[in-house]
Amino acid sequence: MVTLAELGVVREVRQDEDTVVVTVTPTYSGCPAMESIRDDIRASLRRAGFGRVDVRTVLAPAWTTDWISESGRRKLAEAGIAPPGPAPRRAAGPVPLALVARPVAVGCPRCGSAVTEVVTPFGATACRELRRCPVCREPFEHMKEI
Repeated sequence: MVTLAELGVVREVRQDEDTVVVTVTPTYSGCPAMESIRDDIRASLRRAGFGRVDVRTVLAPAWTTDWISESGRRKLAEAGIAPPGPAPRRAAGPVPLALVARPVAVGCPRCGSAVTEVVTPFGATACRELRRCPVCREPFEHMKEI
């Protein structure tokens, strides 16, 4: 549905002599899908005729939902996943600890209602939450702003 490039996970693709080097950044450092992602990238490039493939993982700068392309955001919404809004901005250095949940206005990707409610702050992955629309009564996932 959404490519790794559209998610902003693929940072760079280049060819060094006889090797294709792909640099990726996981959506978060403990992402359990990274090994599968690296394997899929290698397999796809080998099927395309590239014999030597090197997939490198870089953690800095950290991935942010701001890296999701407009086409990626559109595809998420078309699949019933509310795309994230702008990621919160903060100064460099230690991450501040906020003990108050900040309310996030998330529109319904199905009917467009501006009013939705959180069912649970965690969805299928840590970067998503389960929401419900009181207008169309449909549940949906929202990709959290990171």
